[in-house]
Amino acid sequence: MHTHRRYNFKNQHFAGQEGRLIPLLQQAQTEDGYLRRERLEEIHKLSGIPLAHIYGVATFYAQFRLKPVGKFLLRACHGTACHVSGAVELSQAVEKHLGVPNGETTADRMFSIETVSCLGCCSLAPAMMINGATFGNLSPSAAVKVVKKYQKGERS
Repeated sequence: MHTHRRYNFKNQHFAGQEGRLIPLLQQAQTEDGYLRRERLEEIHKLSGIPLAHIYGVATFYAQFRLKPVGKFLLRACHGTACHVSGAVELSQAVEKHLGVPNGETTADRMFSIETVSCLGCCSLAPAMMINGATFGNLSPSAAVKVVKKYQKGERS
């Protein structure tokens, strides 16, 4: 069961400050793991920013998620360097192993998979991240081995 938390917005004035929206969304996602509808409505009520605008921003930026993610967020890089080095095959192998496509979470809520434009480690292509750990120069089978270690509770 998820614990509902109220934001500590009492001493902040938001009316007309749409520039505060992204930090508010970041705070909500940090606390809840994703952007819950209830939190978006709370931000709307406290800030006066139209709910449609809040959803527009939340869906425009790739950093925001409207669905919960697994314990381990696996990001497969599909930037140019990774793409030409085998990112598609790497992603396909991981998706097949976990049994879920890109953008989805495993039934046990352990893994979520998402492709990203760049992880910023082009010299390690093809690369992926699991939470904060970066893995590079991966073949499809090596990527699956990394995932298996996480499944067994071993972290590299």
